[in-house]
Amino acid sequence: MHGLHLTADCYQCRCDAAWLTDAARLGDWCEQAVARAGLQVVNRLFHTFPATDKGPGGVTATVLLAESHLCVHTWPEQRAVTLDVYVCNFGGNHSAKAVALMDALVERFSPEWTERRSLDRGDAA
Repeated sequence: MHGLHLTADCYQCRCDAAWLTDAARLGDWCEQAVARAGLQVVNRLFHTFPATDKGPGGVTATVLLAESHLCVHTWPEQRAVTLDVYVCNFGGNHSAKAVALMDALVERFSPEWTERRSLDRGDAA
């Protein structure tokens, strides 16, 4: 088992507000970004949460990949997004594709600042 797990916390996102609240729009874009990165979609689940007294509901977008997964969680009332990209490197090294996907995701939300983390998972041998 060997893989790369990338996370990003995006703050004060300057994207159009619909990217934070429209599950179908965000989900379709995520699938396209996955394909552009050279990864393979296996399944998908996109959900918009109900509005609260703090504002419109956020979105959870999950794309199951042949290589592992992509998850996006939005908080429109805070203009914040958390991103999670994990690829298993079984049968080939997909790390560069994971980085390209994460870069595209961060760019989509146009945050004022981002905290990124990278974790090598498992044993490379």
